[in-house]
Amino acid sequence: MLRRRTGIAVAAAAVTALGVTTLPSIAGAAESTPTDKAAESAVEGIAPGMLKALERDLGLTADQARTRIANEADAFKAERTLRKELGADFAGSWLSGKTSTLTVATTDRAEAAAIERAGAKAEVVQHSVKSLEKTAKQLDKAINVKDAKVAPVWYVDVRSNSVVVLSGKPAEARKLVDAAGVDASAVRVVKSDEQPRTFYDVVGGDAYYMGSGGRCSVGFSVRQGGTPGFATAGHCGTTGTSTRGYNQVAQGTFRASVFPGGDGAWVAVNSNWTPRPFVRGTSSRVSGSQQAPVGSTVCRSGSTTGWHCGTIQQHGTSVTYPQGRVNNVTRTSVCAEPGDSGGSFISGTQAQGVTSGGSGNCRTGGTTYYQPINPILNTWNLTLVTS
Repeated sequence: MLRRRTGIAVAAAAVTALGVTTLPSIAGAAESTPTDKAAESAVEGIAPGMLKALERDLGLTADQARTRIANEADAFKAERTLRKELGADFAGSWLSGKTSTLTVATTDRAEAAAIERAGAKAEVVQHSVKSLEKTAKQLDKAINVKDAKVAPVWYVDVRSNSVVVLSGKPAEARKLVDAAGVDASAVRVVKSDEQPRTFYDVVGGDAYYMGSGGRCSVGFSVRQGGTPGFATAGHCGTTGTSTRGYNQVAQGTFRASVFPGGDGAWVAVNSNWTPRPFVRGTSSRVSGSQQAPVGSTVCRSGSTTGWHCGTIQQHGTSVTYPQGRVNNVTRTSVCAEPGDSGGSFISGTQAQGVTSGGSGNCRTGGTTYYQPINPILNTWNLTLVTS
């Protein structure tokens, strides 16, 4: 225990020394406000268009949007260290409030003080993230795709320390959960009318067209060795599908694609196209792909609706579309519409994923899921273009 606490305390000191911003020093502390200089540093490289979308979609003032981004830049570093130091006791993390206060959960009460010394709010819970992920995987195996109308969505919800099953028929969903033989204390069935679908109506965010018809959106520029291309959604095309760019000029070919199961793909482009480390509508440079914690600000760019922002609600979500189930996608409060599929999800300058599907629209609001970018990069040995 002593070694672990020492590591956390040192990490906290290192974060403070960076001078980006300061997290609340004790649980329940007021939301922190970075200095003007720290805020300027954190938002450097963030496009004005993204900041405006953040203000509009999350109901923030300009100062709150800048403070939120600055606080999240600091919290990402602290969360990464705490996750590593807590090990098997780690039970999730999330950001809350308009300017993003970090909470880190643990199954070991003895770790709470060390978490707070590291500048985060501590919460002691029953289930670790690993145990909740195991429960979610058991549901993946036990609940059939034909049961999609009863239980179309489930996810690991770190805020409630449970696996949440969304259902329009809660009693029937509970029967499916019971039949799966999972730990009942780790599962909550929540009534919901959500019936996700893929956004098929077919730089990041630019439109492209499939040879067989339909329009989707570019996710992020990538390379496989010396071959340039971009990551996008698997449901947009199968391996071998040809593509045309936003200008209807021949562009490339789907080299690999997975859907359902996952919802990722990559397209190799021809010599007429040059991948750039940007997302449409912004001059912000994509600088990496560190996964953002639950509660983080996330923005999406797509060829139908442009920029829209919200927050990350849950990682590790399983969604059943009419075409089949996808696992381990991320659930967000961002809206999207057909044609936005495959487009970029980004938090600050960190690539998060490609638009998969969801419910609702950008007139009345909705829920959207994205396929995380890192599994796409790892599966096909791709490198994110950042320069």
